[in-house]
Parts: sequence; structure tokens; C-alpha cells
Amino acid sequence: MNIKRIAILGGSGFVGRHLTRHLDNRGYECRIVTRHSYRLHELRTAAEAVEANPYDRTELAAALQGCDAVINLVGILNASKKDSFRRVHVELVENLVAACQAAGVTRMLHMSALNADQSSGSSQYLRTKGEGENRAHTLGKTSIAVTSFRPSVIFGPDDGLLSRFSTLMKIPGPMPLACPDAQLSPVYIDDVVAAFANALEDRKTFGRHYELCGPRVYTLHELVKFIATSTGRPKLVIRMPDWASRLQATVLQYAPGKPFTPDNYQSLRTPSVCKQDGLAELGITPTSLENAGARMLRGEGRLSRLNRLRQSR
Repeated sequence: MNIKRIAILGGSGFVGRHLTRHLDNRGYECRIVTRHSYRLHELRTAAEAVEANPYDRTELAAALQGCDAVINLVGILNASKKDSFRRVHVELVENLVAACQAAGVTRMLHMSALNADQSSGSSQYLRTKGEGENRAHTLGKTSIAVTSFRPSVIFGPDDGLLSRFSTLMKIPGPMPLACPDAQLSPVYIDDVVAAFANALEDRKTFGRHYELCGPRVYTLHELVKFIATSTGRPKLVIRMPDWASRLQATVLQYAPGKPFTPDNYQSLRTPSVCKQDGLAELGITPTSLENAGARMLRGEGRLSRLNRLRQSR
């Protein structure tokens, strides 16, 4: 394939910011399709921004004109009255496939999730992620070459894993930890974006689904202890039993930002561990958490001090 211009949905998110810079460095022209272009100020030198409503097929098709490929990174961990899991993970994908067909875009990379399965247990997140992934592959089968990616939890600068728990470490007192035995295989953001870029023009990846995991499996409790050690913030971690974890999710779903919900609890019950080495298939050696994660966490204190100095001037 000869891909030059790529449209990205979800470009302002954690993965989107890193992927846009990575693709720009590889010489691709990036166009971020968004409803809120003001959120992309930090990417203004790496991509153009085009405003469009992803649920309006006509607007979306117009935004995709002139692009050779599209990357869908849109996803939510918690539903709201405005955006349900099904609307974001399924209906948006259906709109995107139709818009690609209207605009003549013949290549799509789709961000799914490890354990995404429309027949999954009671996790709406995993069920709808699986249904959306299935829609991307089946609806576009005759006209769009689709490759999907199923990462475990992703870590890196400004992530929702290490950074979040590192912040929680600063709260005085012990830390009650729900689902302490949940299994995760944290995968480094640079490896994830390299997987997308390596697959982009590789015909062997057409129609494939790639699981992306780091080199080691951790329990959530082990991850929290690793973060405490790496940041130099010793913390008493209280392992909550299953009934208490469910109770915490029931209560915290009503807290601002929904820090932990019953659906998050259900997702954690399924081990986020790869059955295949998708990174190796794409020519990537996975980066260890002890390497990149520890460096990131050790640098957090220095970055915070620099930010405080800048603000005081």
C-alpha cells in the first residue's frame, strides 16, 4: 500500500497523542477528526485538526476525504447519560465504516481491548468493545482492509494506570485496594504505537486481530507495590475481599469522575493476559515495566518540582 495521509479518531486521548507524534515522525500526514479542535493545541505541529461529529455520517465522510487510511482510537471506560458504551463502541464504528466507504478510504486500524467479546460476561465495556470490533471487520470486509488491536492495560507518561496510582499514593493513610488479585500484563505506550505503525502498510496484517501485552503478568496488588517502591512512597495497602470490592464499586460509581464502577469491577474479573504475542508478530520486543515504568515514576518528582518552579515565576 502507499499510504500518505491518515485520519485519526480519538487523537486527543492518551494513545492518540503518542500515536500522532509517532506517525508524524515516520513521515505520515495526520488529520485528527474531532468535535473539539481546541483540545489539540499540543499536536498543532504534528497534525491538522478537522471538526466533525463522528455520529453524523455525512460530516464524517467529508472529514475523511483525501485520506488513505483511518485509525479509530475512540473508547470510554465509563458510560454516561450522553455516551453509552454501545453508542461509543458500536454505533460510532458503524458510522465510521459507512463514512470510509463513502469517502473511498480502504484501510482501517481499530483499537479494541484484550478480552473484548460480545458474548463476554456482565462487563458492558468488554461486550461492546467486542461487538464494535466485530462490526469493523464484518461491515467493511469487502471494501476496507481492517486490522484490530487488543492491548492489556497501557502504561506511559500521563497514563491512567501508573500516574493515577502514583497520585493516590500521596493521600495520607493506608490504601484500600479493590480486586487486588486481578491479573494484568501492562504494555508500554511506545510499543503499542509502534504496533499500529508497523501494521499500517503490511498486507499480512489485513483482517487480523493482535493481542498486545508486556513481558510479565502482575496482580494489581503487585503493581501498586511496584509504584510505591519506584516513587519512594511506602504505603500500607489493604487487600479488599471480593464483597468489599463490589461494595466499593457500587459506592464510587456515584463519585465525581466515577473512579471505580461495577462495570470496572466486572472487567477486572477477567485476567488481562495475552494468549498470543502480537508484539513479536509485528517485530516488536516488549518493554518491561521495570525499565520504562520505573524511569517514568522516578522522574515524576523532578518534573513536579520543575512545574512548581515555572509556576512561581
